[in-house]
Amino acid sequence: MRWLIPLLLAGPAAAQEFVVAPGPLSDEAFYRAVACAAQPDGVCQKPFIRWNAEKREALGVSLASIAPGLPPYKRQLIEAGLDDAIAQINGLDAGIRLLRAAGEGDIDVHIVSTPPGNIMTGTGIPALDGNMLPLGRVALRAREGEIREGVIAISAFVRRREIASILLEEITQALGLMTDIRGPAYRRSLFSEDGNSVTRIVGQDAAALRRHYAADGEGGS
Repeated sequence: MRWLIPLLLAGPAAAQEFVVAPGPLSDEAFYRAVACAAQPDGVCQKPFIRWNAEKREALGVSLASIAPGLPPYKRQLIEAGLDDAIAQINGLDAGIRLLRAAGEGDIDVHIVSTPPGNIMTGTGIPALDGNMLPLGRVALRAREGEIREGVIAISAFVRRREIASILLEEITQALGLMTDIRGPAYRRSLFSEDGNSVTRIVGQDAAALRRHYAADGEGGS
């Protein structure tokens, strides 16, 4: 069993944090881009991973830790953003249902003291320490295509206007859609590599999540 953490590496077969889309993608190409890092008309660069059928019925998401000194207003926005992200995903009827967990959950969200662009240290969480934090980062423990555990780190330096978006994006990615997209047609996508302003999961973003858990991605692998 291993932790899957998005990395940007050299080489054609390397795992990628984002796929470049020169223009609008078909629903099929978009899904494969975010689910397995396939370039348009290309092959998968990552495995398809999903939560198992039992977990999908009640997947617990917890706010597991808060960086010391986080302003109360920011804590309130994070709490509200987490609840909203869960409600939006549940509202898609996508074959997976989330709930707020007290204490440890299946997906644990940690608000860490690391500024964006720095290496996380001192969190005490092996999946986080030693990894660079852009603003938010998800790590999934998976085996044979099945997600067993998820950890999300979000910088305590996140700006007010980015909180709802980054929470929705990272929680959605923790469901197995781990790759972003870079291209002018996707600046308003939740999976945009270049922004953190989208606060609704709609259109191809929503369709990709529905497909991922509909008959296990219709055989996608």
